[in-house]
Amino acid sequence: MKVNFALRGLAKTTLAAAAILFSGLCLAAGPAAAQAASEVSKYIIGPGDQLQISVWHNPELSTSAPVRPDGRISTPLVTDVVAAGRTPEELGHDIEARLKKYVSDPLVTVIVSSFVGPYSQQVRIVGEAAQPKALPYSAHMTALDAMIASGGLTPFASGNRAKLIRKVNGKDVVTTLRLSDLLKDGDLSANAELQPGDTIIIPQSFF
Repeated sequence: MKVNFALRGLAKTTLAAAAILFSGLCLAAGPAAAQAASEVSKYIIGPGDQLQISVWHNPELSTSAPVRPDGRISTPLVTDVVAAGRTPEELGHDIEARLKKYVSDPLVTVIVSSFVGPYSQQVRIVGEAAQPKALPYSAHMTALDAMIASGGLTPFASGNRAKLIRKVNGKDVVTTLRLSDLLKDGDLSANAELQPGDTIIIPQSFF
């Protein structure tokens, strides 16, 4: 299972260069793109998530693993690793440390292929939705996706007065959603992208 050190060094150099290039592209695209990349990197793994774990140059150690209800996963040579409550990067570093007993200088990548996440990072739709509910967050989920999953608006909803509440640096940030324009008029400019932990509150119409 030992990997040629020259090749591994080249792989790490290539990955580092790719990360620098990606960061530069985010900055060139503007603060919004950089913030979106940051939010993705901070995703917290939860029970029910499906993880794709790749060990570079060791396909026999690479696997797909579900996060069990107890928050743990098992992979070849590494069993009962706590995954829930950690980012994919943190979990990857932990698996690397455990694999060092068997593999020289392992390089592990963890990708969340199916999202559920902890309750604190699920998307909640409350108020005048046809079916108020909490939804597992999925990558690139939008307000339209959330409304489809919750059955749309009730006849009594004031969709254009809906509020999106998001935690930013520990504080609630509130923005207005134009859900009536989105759902009734097909105005896609009103289709906001969501983040883990968002709450959509749909008020009742005054009349």
